[in-house]
Amino acid sequence: MIKIRTKLLLYFAAILLLVIGIFLVREQSSQTMINLHDESSDQYFLLNEITNVTDQTYQSLRIYVHEPIPRNLNAYLEDKQELLALQEHFEVQTEEGLAKKNYLHMLTSFVELTEQTVEGIDQEDVEQYSYYLNEADNTATYIHEKTLELINHDLTVYRDLISLENQKVQYTKHMGTSIFISMVILSVLFAIWFSNSITKPIDRLTSAAKEISAGNYAGDDVVVSQKDELWILTKTFNKMKQNILQSVSEMKEKARLAQLLKEMELKSLQNQINPHFLFNTLNTISKTSYIEGAERTSDLISSVSALLRYNIGSLDRETVIRDEVDVVKEYFFIQKTRFGDRVSFSQHIDDDCLLISLPRLTLQPIIENAFMHGIEEMAEGAEIELNIYQKDGLVYIDITDNGVGMDQETVDRLLQSDQDKGSPSSKRSGHSTGIGMRNVKDRLQLFDKECQLSIISELGKGTTVRIQLPKRK
Repeated sequence: MIKIRTKLLLYFAAILLLVIGIFLVREQSSQTMINLHDESSDQYFLLNEITNVTDQTYQSLRIYVHEPIPRNLNAYLEDKQELLALQEHFEVQTEEGLAKKNYLHMLTSFVELTEQTVEGIDQEDVEQYSYYLNEADNTATYIHEKTLELINHDLTVYRDLISLENQKVQYTKHMGTSIFISMVILSVLFAIWFSNSITKPIDRLTSAAKEISAGNYAGDDVVVSQKDELWILTKTFNKMKQNILQSVSEMKEKARLAQLLKEMELKSLQNQINPHFLFNTLNTISKTSYIEGAERTSDLISSVSALLRYNIGSLDRETVIRDEVDVVKEYFFIQKTRFGDRVSFSQHIDDDCLLISLPRLTLQPIIENAFMHGIEEMAEGAEIELNIYQKDGLVYIDITDNGVGMDQETVDRLLQSDQDKGSPSSKRSGHSTGIGMRNVKDRLQLFDKECQLSIISELGKGTTVRIQLPKRK
């Protein structure tokens, strides 16, 4: 991930390097021109100085010839030493070549001729110093001409070099101008790209925030292509929107289930017509039957009283499997009185599971459905089996009948959401409780998210309703 600050630093570093590069190239070109000019000027000054000192040495020598006194000799010697120093300087500074060798040879010959002239003066040989003085004069003339020739040659070369350097300078200027224009264009493009990479995600986030503030949580996620701080912000925003959407869905589901329980509780309350009077009356009838010797009738009335007392309790309370099993036994005793030997009831219960919590009225509606829709039309051989066992840390409750069964479409309809089926108060799915299969499933999920209810059925082969509970006592 490249941060916005890093992008800006890289951009300004690139611009700075380009500016420094252009400056260095131009500075180098200017320095090259200055060095070339200085070298040429030094060469011209040196050649001109050699010519002047040569003439000065010759003039000092003539004065010494006409007046051979020590003072004039010292003046000549000083001029000669200066000429030798200039000769050495020329030899070091100037590049090797034939013109340089000839020029140095003439300077050496001139110095030798002046020394031979002085020697002739010392020997008072007029013919000798006159000859050498004349030769020195001719050599000085040659040196002067050769100096002009060298200067003219150097000026020609310098002009060509200056022309080439001017071309280089012009090329450097054009290149610098091109780079500068390119920098301006690239800077504009970078500014547009950089501003878009910041403003577009912000605009998308703003639009998405407006949608959320308007209550629309189902919009598409905001997408950002570049991974920077805005990418992290956008990712966090999308995650927040998903969390809000999930929370809203959970709140709606809990509100729906709560409303469902309230409606069922209201329905149950509608059936509570003076329950104490009803219970007392049933108990009185039961005792009267027992006194009169109708013990079975007394037991049946006691079962009805216990079943009714349990059914009119609050649905949002939790109970344990043992209480639910006791109610199922009372219910089956009542139905056994009705169906007689046409139906048999068996149970296989793991005692370790009896204290597991679950919502009230979970098993009885399923047993009712097994009677009413599974085995009611069977003339004989009807069986209902209750199995409660534990496996892999979970508790399973299986209610199985060998009735007519049902197809998958019916199974799906039984487990269909109450919102799609309509208000639970307007449609009864059970027999005496009015609690449908989906209602049981919803209350199980409201009780604990790990609770599950499933139906396994096939036409003509019976039905198994399985409840899965977490093992929590």
